[in-house]
Amino acid sequence: MEKAEPEVRSNSDAGGPGDGLAGLRERGFARYGAEQLGITPLGSAAARDLAGMREAFADLPPDPYAPGTNRFRRYSHAVYLPWKDELSWIPGTPDPVHGTVTDFAVGQNEPEHPPTRRALPGVPETLLGNPLLLRLLRWDIEQVLSLANLGRRPLWAGVHFIKLRVDHPGQDAVSSPNCLHQDGGSAGTFTFAHLISRANVTGGQNVIATPDSAGLQPEDPWADIHARFTLTHPLEGYAVHDHRVSHYVGPVRAGSEPGPGERSILIVGLAPYVPQL
Repeated sequence: MEKAEPEVRSNSDAGGPGDGLAGLRERGFARYGAEQLGITPLGSAAARDLAGMREAFADLPPDPYAPGTNRFRRYSHAVYLPWKDELSWIPGTPDPVHGTVTDFAVGQNEPEHPPTRRALPGVPETLLGNPLLLRLLRWDIEQVLSLANLGRRPLWAGVHFIKLRVDHPGQDAVSSPNCLHQDGGSAGTFTFAHLISRANVTGGQNVIATPDSAGLQPEDPWADIHARFTLTHPLEGYAVHDHRVSHYVGPVRAGSEPGPGERSILIVGLAPYVPQL
C-alpha cells in the first residue's frame, strides 16, 4: 500500500481543479482537492484516519460479478435526514464469507449489465465510524443540499470502496461500466469521487462528456468530451450531476516500479430517497 503522506499536496498543478460548487452548478461537474474539503495540511488525526481507510482497501474482496477484471469492491448504504442533521448506516445482510452484504441495483444505465439486483460485500462495521470517511460523506451531502431543494426529503447515500489492482506488467484493471455512462440519469442523482491512494500505476484517466455520449468510448469520434484529467493526490476528486453529464475512468496498468500497483477510490452516490410502496 502507498504510505500516508505527511500532508495533502495542493492540486493546483493538476489542471486547475478546485472550482468546487460553482462548477457543479454551472457545468454539471466539478473537481476539488483537499483544500476545498478543508483537510489540508493533513494533520496527525486525519493521517491516521486515512491510513485506516487504506487498510480497509488493502483487504477488499474481488468483485464477485466481474472475475478477471482485477477490480475489488465493498458497498454500503446510509440515509441522511436533513431536518435532523442525522446520518445513519443501514445494516447489511449477515453473510458467512464477507461479514455483511448490501443490495446493489445495476442495469438501468449500465450497458454492460441487464437490470438486476446484486449483493456486494459490505463496508466493515469497524470502518463506518472512521472520522475521515464521515467527513467526506458529510461534505458531499452539504454540496448536494446547497444545489438542490432536498431539505424535506431523506437523502440516500451509496458508499462504494473500489480498488483497481495490477500485479505485473501487461495486466489491466478495469472499472465498471467500461464506457462513458451515467449512474442513475435522474435530476436528483449526484456522484462524488475521492482518491484514497494511487501507487505504481499508469492510466486511470477520468473523462467527463455530454449525456448523449453515454455508451461510447472516449476515443469514439462522436463522443462530446468536456474534460480529461487524472487524479493523483490523496483526497483529490470530482463530482458530477448525473443527468447533465456522462463520465468514465480508464483502465490502470502497472507502473515502472517492481511489485503490484493500485488505484483506490471512494465513490459516494447521493439521491433523494424514493419509498417503495
